[in-house]
This record gives sequence, C-alpha cells and structure tokens, in this order.
Amino acid sequence: MEQVMASIPGFENAEMGISKNNSAEVEQLKCHVDEIFQKVDELEQKVNEVEQFYLSTSKKQQSSSKGSSFGKERDKERHVPSIKKQHQDASRREAAGAKRMQELMRQFGTILRQITQHKWAWPFMQPVDVKGLGLHDYYEVIEKPMDFSTIKNQMEAKDGTGYTNVRHICADVRLVFNNAMKYNDEGSDVHLMAKTLLEKFEEKWQLFLPKVTEEEKRRDEEEAEAQLDMQLVREAAHAKMVRDLSNELYEADTHLEQLRETVVQKCRKMSTEEKRNLGTAIARLSMEDLNKALEIIAQSNPAFQAMAEEVEIDIDAQSESTLWRLKFFVKDALESRGKSAMSTGGNNYNNNNNKRKKEICDAIAKMAKKKSKKSSS
Repeated sequence: MEQVMASIPGFENAEMGISKNNSAEVEQLKCHVDEIFQKVDELEQKVNEVEQFYLSTSKKQQSSSKGSSFGKERDKERHVPSIKKQHQDASRREAAGAKRMQELMRQFGTILRQITQHKWAWPFMQPVDVKGLGLHDYYEVIEKPMDFSTIKNQMEAKDGTGYTNVRHICADVRLVFNNAMKYNDEGSDVHLMAKTLLEKFEEKWQLFLPKVTEEEKRRDEEEAEAQLDMQLVREAAHAKMVRDLSNELYEADTHLEQLRETVVQKCRKMSTEEKRNLGTAIARLSMEDLNKALEIIAQSNPAFQAMAEEVEIDIDAQSESTLWRLKFFVKDALESRGKSAMSTGGNNYNNNNNKRKKEICDAIAKMAKKKSKKSSS
C-alpha cells in the first residue's frame, strides 16, 4: 500500500495540507474526533443490542398471536404496569393459585377416604413390611414404594414438603396399586384387590378431573397474562433506551460534524496539482468507496446526481470544503484497503461493478482533459 500511496503525489503527507502553524490545534481536534468516534461506536453497539431484543420480541409475538385479532386489539389497549407492580401481582396470583389448589386437594381427600375405607384397602394402608414378610427381592422389583399412610402424611405436611398439586397425589395413589400388581402374581389376592381398587379410583378421578383441568387452564391463562405484562414492561424500557441512545448519537454526530468543519477550515487552499492528484486517487477507490466519495460531493451540491448512470465530476468546480473532505476520505480509504490487502496476503481489490466504476473514472479524466485544453489555449 505504501507503493500505491507513493505513486499518488501529495497523498503520502499525513498532514493533508494543514498549515504547520495550525497543526497542533488540528491534532487536538483530531483527538476530539477520535473520542467521538469511540463514543459513537459504543452507542451504536447498545442500539444494536436493543434492536435485536425488540426484533426477537416481535417475532415471538407474531408467532404466538397469529390469527388472533382479539389478542392484538387487547394488547393495544393494555396499560403497561411497573416492574414493582408486576412482582406484587405475581405474588398475589401465586398465593391465590396455591389456595385454590389446596381446596382441590381437600376435595380430593374425599375420594381418597372412600378408597381407603374399602374392605380391600387394608394391604395398602402401611408401607410393605419387606423384612417381616421375607420379601428379599422387593426393592429390586419396586423402584419407588408407596402406601396410603405416606400419602396422608404428605397431604397434611405443614413444613413445605407436602403436595403442591392434586395430580401428584393422584400419581402416588396409582403407584400404590401398580406396585402391588407388579410385585404380586396376577392370580393372587393382593393383585386382584389392587386392580379392583384402581378401577374404582379411576372412575372417581374421571368425575373429579374437570375441576382440575379448569384450574390448570386458569393458571395457564394467568401465567400467559403475566408474561405478556412483563414483556410489555421490558419493551417499554428498551424503547426508552433506544430513544435516549438515538438522541446521544444525534448529539455526537452533530459535534463530530462541527469538528470536521473546523478541521476543514484550518486547511489551506488546494493547488491545481493537488486537485489533479485527488482525481487520480479517486480513480483508485473501490466501487463502495467511490460511491461514498460521490455522496460527499452530493452533500455540498444538491443538484449532483451521485447515483445517476452517467456521472461527470468537475474537480475544479468543487468547494475547498468538499475538496478537503474528499482528500481526507480518499487517504483513509486507500490506507484501509492497503491494510486489508496485506492481511489477506496481497492486493486483491474488489472488482464488483467495475463497469460503473470505469464510467465514473473516465468522466473524471474527461473533465480533467477539458480543463487542460482550456488552460493551454
């Protein structure tokens, strides 16, 4: 890249035409510019993080509320609660749900008493006396022993170790009978007693089940409602972050633009040779950087069509501010491209859109020839 820069006269000078008397002041301004760039990078990273959050949230909402116009209308009218209120509501909701579940378990106790009072329930009331009955292989066959006294103790536990869901009690009742049928032969009395009581229990459970499913549905709806509220809280917080970050970015960009103008004003008037060298340097830009250079020209010349099919650039017609902006940009662009080429082991430049690039470069050369003929005549 050093050879490329050296082949363009006037571009090897790091001071870019700044007067020596003002170089110290400009260096200070450059430091300010670097600080702003660093701040802008940090802010943009935060904005991207927030945007990614909001994008993922939007996708989740689309998948969950697809086809539900009622849900969408209700979301629009929903008041966004505070995080503190969210926690308070969650605690109240959890307490109310636990109380309703306790009532269901109390009602389930009626079914349990009917089963345990049956004349064939006595073998299942206490834990199996494995040692007294000489059942040496019991624990090899039965993974989790269960009996009605154990179930009753867990239902009455007050230390937080008891049942929290009526379905858990139902599962243990089934386990009592299934263990007995698994360990005892099909033709044995215990097997028959367990099978008969299990059938009676299932009949009663099916009658009780609608109450359980109704409570579960209510819990699911409340949980979905709570998650939606919490999501709205997060979205509101991130939306505020986006607004704040956008304002900071705008302020930083404004400050940066002011500093750029100050730097440009400190530069001396560009000579004819430097303008010619600038045109040559522009021709060496990649297609992407070339488009950016055209945008710089368009900023100070609204009539300039940067994206037109045919572009004609008159370097001499550009203002001093635009010329030095171009020179700053071209120097940085060529240096960056050189570093990139060195890191990949060679100067492999991007050849995309070469037709458009050639047309623009030919336009620069054409205009330069016109100016040369006029000056010679």
